[in-house]
Amino acid sequence: MALEITDGNFEELINGQLPVVVDFWAEWCGPCRMITPHIDTLAQEYDGKIAIGKLNVDDNDISCEKYGVRNIPTILFFKNGEIVDKQVGSIQKDALAKKVADLL
Repeated sequence: MALEITDGNFEELINGQLPVVVDFWAEWCGPCRMITPHIDTLAQEYDGKIAIGKLNVDDNDISCEKYGVRNIPTILFFKNGEIVDKQVGSIQKDALAKKVADLL
């Protein structure tokens, strides 16, 4: 299961030891719901190697504004506190898995 990421834990998480994948989503977003199973599966597969979580844009506007997230789903890939990749819009599981694997 993916981590729950909020404005309160976002900065601490991305500046931690592990690379981080953040899925910016909303309950009402159809494409967001389509990739949720991929996010959850990858979170289990990479547990302890990469932190993978979801940030609800309706409840966490500070992080959305700071990182310029205007469309969802948006997935940001962080390494050492810096964005190293970005995906806007829906993505197939294989393509997402490759982006996640590239963080290692």
